[in-house]
Amino acid sequence: MMSKNGFSRCGELYIGRLRKEGRYSTAHVYQNALLSFTKFCGGYSVSFRQVTRERLRRYEQHLYECGLKPNTISTYMRMLRSVYNHGVEAGSAPYVPYLFRDVYTGVDVRQKRALPMSELHKLLYDDPQSERLRRTQSIATLMFQFCGMSFADLAHLEKSALDSGVLRYNRIKTKTPISVEVLDSAKEMLDQLRNRQESRPNCPDYLFGILRGDKKRKDERAYREYQSALRKFNYCLKGLAKALHLKSPVTSYTLRHSWATTAKYRGVPIEMISESLGHKSIKTTQIYLKGFELKDRTEVNRRINLTLKNVV
Repeated sequence: MMSKNGFSRCGELYIGRLRKEGRYSTAHVYQNALLSFTKFCGGYSVSFRQVTRERLRRYEQHLYECGLKPNTISTYMRMLRSVYNHGVEAGSAPYVPYLFRDVYTGVDVRQKRALPMSELHKLLYDDPQSERLRRTQSIATLMFQFCGMSFADLAHLEKSALDSGVLRYNRIKTKTPISVEVLDSAKEMLDQLRNRQESRPNCPDYLFGILRGDKKRKDERAYREYQSALRKFNYCLKGLAKALHLKSPVTSYTLRHSWATTAKYRGVPIEMISESLGHKSIKTTQIYLKGFELKDRTEVNRRINLTLKNVV
């Protein structure tokens, strides 16, 4: 039986609050973390006394052994830490200094997702010889041409966002306002993917036909429909990558990271990249950016030293 003031109960209450606020994606991540930790603890309910530094350390090792990546493990740990902190604030849990000190709660910047330039060109421009994959390719190309727009933002764009060749919208994740001018190279694809259906009362009138637009935005069924669309898109992206004989793994995030990295290689200031991506912090942008290869750093170093040597 779940304790009224236990860790699990505290987590469920917070997840319930997130759902009431329509933050279904965040609630889903918290739910996964809570279920995973509860299963690891071997019961239906976890008390605050069970959340110890040693148990967290063993849980982290368990997640590594299950094959989870560092950033996923970090997300789980941060979710658990947040639940524990809510318990402390509510007076249900004791404050334990450095409780999560021995587990990873950072972001592993080594998990690079950007594609090499040659593979990115293939992904966006080589013909996959399939109408279904051509549609996937068009969506991917628009995401890239719209300054690395996320799939969530593209799928939820409404017709009213497009005005005189400019897209103006608020990011789904951060609510940051963004403006993107539609390039000439994107206009034909935009017109091909445009949603021609009439809008439904009290429902969003989507610009593209990725989502049906028959549910209110705050409806949990709309969130489930989006998750299904995202899974389908990622599945088709894998098929597209396979058809084009790419070696690198490709997901919806790959396009966003690839745009940021391409901009970096072109010498675009990180402040501009950050603003274009709609990040609230440059630190987030730095996580997206793929590190320069050794040969690039060597060439820069060579030029710097050559410049210094030639100074009179």
